[in-house]
Amino acid sequence: MNRYPLVVVGAGHAGCEAACIAAAMGVETALVTMSLDAIAQMSCNPAIGGLAKGHLVREIDVLGGIMARMADRAGIQFKMLNRARGPAVWSPRAQEDKALYRAIVRDHLERTPGVTLVQAQVIGFLVAGGRIRGVAFQDGGSIEAEAVIVTPGTFMNGLMHIGDRTMAGGRVGESPSRGLSECLSDLGFRVLRLKTGTPPRVHRDSIDFSRMIEQPGDEEPRPFSHFTGALHLDQIMCHLTHTTGDTHALIRANLGRSPLYTGKIRGIGPRYCPSIEDKVVRFADKAAHQIFIEPEGRDTHEYYINGLSTSLPEEIQREIMRTVPGLESAEMIRPGYAVEYDFLPPTQLKQTLETRAIQ
Repeated sequence: MNRYPLVVVGAGHAGCEAACIAAAMGVETALVTMSLDAIAQMSCNPAIGGLAKGHLVREIDVLGGIMARMADRAGIQFKMLNRARGPAVWSPRAQEDKALYRAIVRDHLERTPGVTLVQAQVIGFLVAGGRIRGVAFQDGGSIEAEAVIVTPGTFMNGLMHIGDRTMAGGRVGESPSRGLSECLSDLGFRVLRLKTGTPPRVHRDSIDFSRMIEQPGDEEPRPFSHFTGALHLDQIMCHLTHTTGDTHALIRANLGRSPLYTGKIRGIGPRYCPSIEDKVVRFADKAAHQIFIEPEGRDTHEYYINGLSTSLPEEIQREIMRTVPGLESAEMIRPGYAVEYDFLPPTQLKQTLETRAIQ
């Protein structure tokens, strides 16, 4: 059995930050993930920052985090939002090369002294005398540890929804984490459900950009990190379009096929990031909703349809895009979907972020 002072479970953005900052403090850390190929994967929008989130990334950067520096290296467009208001609410946002971001974060982790990457599925915790003692793996292995940080993202008992189809998974093509929720529940933790969603992706060559409004990056892009010098890059253009009355009519006519409105999805959203179904229902007086068309990288033809998050059936998603200016002939590469997953309400944590139930 291996032994580390710290084990971090999950190698998404939070897990990578936790492992790197622990190592910087001199703590030998095992970072455990179900797939080394999915480290720092951008599951949804291939961007860093935005309103409020940009402030958070900058604060993490000051504390020694890696996200801002990685974003500067993998960015393909940089923009300061909210410039029409006071500087206190300006918020940086960077469109990222999705594949490059994942690659440079993994490379950074592999080069970080004190961080060991481990590919395994954690299914339980080793506890004795009310204290954490390590983690147990699906394959029967385990790691002893003095402390464990759990950053599972959308994977604990993840369930994806597209129309009336339901698939187990935390992300398309990736299995859910099984056993962890049940173990936490057995240890006395309250486990609830959250949900989020993602929009369709379409082929670049099937988009009519002439019917959209260009959204360039800033002429003098400002780095995300306080520790990055001037940025010199060829920025990629994003575009803006909008829904129409036909879009809204089509969505209203098919609400009975949306898992959000049939009762199949019971989880609540972790933040304000509504689906297009919710926007049409909640803001029935709005004639249009903005849709941003964003590239997922420099070397891919895949574009992200920001603002069109949905779990409606695939055929309805295609019909919806036919009603959006510039997307009338769009070729859908991947459909949008909703994902439900388990989470632990943070009221079960101390102010130190340690759990109350287990030391």
